[in-house]
Amino acid sequence: MERFTLLIATNNPHKAAEFRRLLAGADADLVTPADAGVALDVPETGATFAENARIKARAFRSASGLPSLADDSGIAVDALGGRPGVHSARYGGDALDDAGRVRLLLSEMDGVPEEERACRFHAVLAFAAPDGSEETAEGVCEGRLALQPSGANGFGYDPVFFLPEFGRTMAELAPEEKDAVSHRGRAARRMLPLLSFRAPAQAAR
Repeated sequence: MERFTLLIATNNPHKAAEFRRLLAGADADLVTPADAGVALDVPETGATFAENARIKARAFRSASGLPSLADDSGIAVDALGGRPGVHSARYGGDALDDAGRVRLLLSEMDGVPEEERACRFHAVLAFAAPDGSEETAEGVCEGRLALQPSGANGFGYDPVFFLPEFGRTMAELAPEEKDAVSHRGRAARRMLPLLSFRAPAQAAR
């Protein structure tokens, strides 16, 4: 099968690095927006992860002319009625960095006992091809919000996403351990056969 070029539609270097691992089995040469000379900051105006992923995939496809793969992901905490949810990356406003958003989330959960700290990571990947065809794939990872951050790996809310089956947070896992159980890893494994199905049409363009 002829290889094709796939734009990973994210400006987040941590996500780009994960996608390079997760999509290593695709018949595609992965490029980032910087590689493709595309400077784009797409407003995430959708009400769901799927809507936001499609918005971003379509925008990068239009800007680059390349098949584009975007994701939207976040953490949903049961005790907070599912917040931050789709607002995870912007929780608390643009002035906060990852560590600041983690501190805000922990402050909102102050005093909540461990048995009531259930949460989950959601990820939806959206693929948008130049011919207008699209695919989506979803992944979910169940966990518990830790009482404090732990671990130097990962990014975002990984340091407070505790996985009972490992006895560690997502940020304490090795990359291959994280990829095996993470929301993005599960979504990517569902997307891979869809990319393989689309590849010939893209390569022939």
